[in-house]
Amino acid sequence: MKPFFILFPMAFVYILFSESLDKFYVGSTSTDLADRLRRHLSGHSGFTAKAKDWRIVYSEPFPDKALALKREKEIKALKSRAMIVKLIRETGL
Repeated sequence: MKPFFILFPMAFVYILFSESLDKFYVGSTSTDLADRLRRHLSGHSGFTAKAKDWRIVYSEPFPDKALALKREKEIKALKSRAMIVKLIRETGL
């Protein structure tokens, strides 16, 4: 019998959206997405500290942080709100 492995994602790329700012935020993490969102919503400095209504509108799993960082850079390189919206809509979230 061949070995059976279940692959769990070890990292994620995610996109947050804030209604109050009408802005997207693209990031990556090697932690649980819900935990990462909690940290964005809690008292920390940085871009996401400007609002408290961030929600996850897109996520993509990866087997490791390096691949997630590569994809994060690809999304950020789009530099287009329309392309980010298209990406989100394609997933049906």
